[in-house]
Amino acid sequence: MDYKETTKRLLSYARPQWRMLSTALLFFILGSAVEPILPAMFKKLIDSGFKEGMNYPIWAVPVVVIGLFLVRGLFNFGGAYVMNSATSTMVLNLRRDLMRALLKADAHLFTTISPGLAVSKVINDPQHASSALGGSMISIVRDASTLLFLIAYLIYLNPQLTLIAFISMPLLGISVKLIRKRLTKVGEATYLAQQNLVATVDDNARAWRVVRTFDATEFELKRFEQQAIHHRRMTMKQVATSSLVTPITQIVAAIGVSIILTLALHQAQNGSSTVGEFVSFITALLMTMSPMRHLTDVFQPITGALITARGAFELINAPAEPDLGTAEMPVCKGKIDFKNVFLHYEGASNPALAGLDLVMKPGQTIALVGSSGAGKSTVVNTLLRFAYPTSGQILLDDTPIESLKLASLRRHFAVVSQDIVLFEGSIAQNVAYASPHGLDRAKVEHCLKAANLWNHVLTLPDGMDAAVGTNGSRLSGGQRQRLAIARALYRDAAVWIFDEATSALDSESEAVVQRSIEDLRGSKTLILIAHRLSTIRNADCIYVMSEGKVVEQGTHAELIARQGLYAGMVKIQSAD
Repeated sequence: MDYKETTKRLLSYARPQWRMLSTALLFFILGSAVEPILPAMFKKLIDSGFKEGMNYPIWAVPVVVIGLFLVRGLFNFGGAYVMNSATSTMVLNLRRDLMRALLKADAHLFTTISPGLAVSKVINDPQHASSALGGSMISIVRDASTLLFLIAYLIYLNPQLTLIAFISMPLLGISVKLIRKRLTKVGEATYLAQQNLVATVDDNARAWRVVRTFDATEFELKRFEQQAIHHRRMTMKQVATSSLVTPITQIVAAIGVSIILTLALHQAQNGSSTVGEFVSFITALLMTMSPMRHLTDVFQPITGALITARGAFELINAPAEPDLGTAEMPVCKGKIDFKNVFLHYEGASNPALAGLDLVMKPGQTIALVGSSGAGKSTVVNTLLRFAYPTSGQILLDDTPIESLKLASLRRHFAVVSQDIVLFEGSIAQNVAYASPHGLDRAKVEHCLKAANLWNHVLTLPDGMDAAVGTNGSRLSGGQRQRLAIARALYRDAAVWIFDEATSALDSESEAVVQRSIEDLRGSKTLILIAHRLSTIRNADCIYVMSEGKVVEQGTHAELIARQGLYAGMVKIQSAD
């Protein structure tokens, strides 16, 4: 995405706020209109007040001056307030679109973006871009209108000198254009360095246990320091480049002012202008220096804002998860068929699924076992349409899953995995997570009892309203797992998937999860994925997978009697 397209996208967020932006523009123009009155007053005072005597009281002078500054200040305050109100609404709308894009993005996005970078793009980037653009817009409108009013007054006073004053403008424009190119290049490098710095901090915030276990504190500090130094170097290059604008502008403007000052003195000596006109002209000319300097200073924040906004729009432009299904499935029995399914991940040398055939009857408990990389988790990903088969067909209750709407498909699945994710809030809110019918406290209690977590909840001062902490940090591993089971129970799905749900638990917690699985047997279609074979002995059918296909299937007893791959796995674990 180039800067032209980025600007167009930003303008699309500005258009709905045109009334507020127009009001802000009006306030700034009215405030700027006050500026030429000050040098005009000097002309009047010098030409009439000091020579002929004033025909108005002296006390009126400070009153008028203070009043002018007060009026200008009120208009500028109103313009700034309304402008920031409009930009804050733009930020809100942009953040909403960014969050929607993140929630609906294809699963591939999450292999290329870390949680920290996602947070930065959704929260920080819109705020940074809008703040920079908002401040720049205020400066452009206020200073440009001030400059125009002052130039108009200068032309009114002395058009010949005014035209000569701006002979240096082409030189100024060339200088600013060259600096802007450099700013764009350095700004992109600074933004990338900042993203790398965010990623490094995100790594350490998520993996602090690993860092300390490996005694890698100094290693991570060094890695962070290298990224921070690089970011500082890029920032200083950006500052150095943007800082060149002001002295170059001032030098070029000083050339013009010097020429004008010389010619004005020449005219005053020849009697072509009065002292009041001379003072008024020079005062107004010098007053143009400040808005000109501010206008040249806006290039750096505008460039930085466009770079940041482009990063945010890249997230919005990320491909959305395909949802081409049109059919609804209000009720699901839980029958699942994989028919000669092939799936090949991009860049992988071998297929993840290679002609997979599976049959799961309603209410049946089946287990998927095999070594790492055998394709067990890919089965779950294809069922939930996080991955898409290259060929073959997957049926749910004899309906191809690709013909179903994603929401209609996924509402019939409940997943309990090894990596439990809990949300900020209370135990009850996590159990009833995203329920369309709201929070039913009686149902929450029933689910907590069924998941063998109710006794622990009773020991908490706030009961089911107790906060779970960041990702359930106030709960033990077994309690977090049981809370995840309670959440799945609340959903009451037809198909349950236990993906290594007991691999990280102690024996007591594993036994609790096992009891929950046994309670569900017969009433739900259960898919158990486990390396720990003790958890799947009672399954109705065990599928042994290798290289993306089923190599053995049967009950535990049948597979042991066959003395094949499964029997070998059992012997190894028994020996362990």
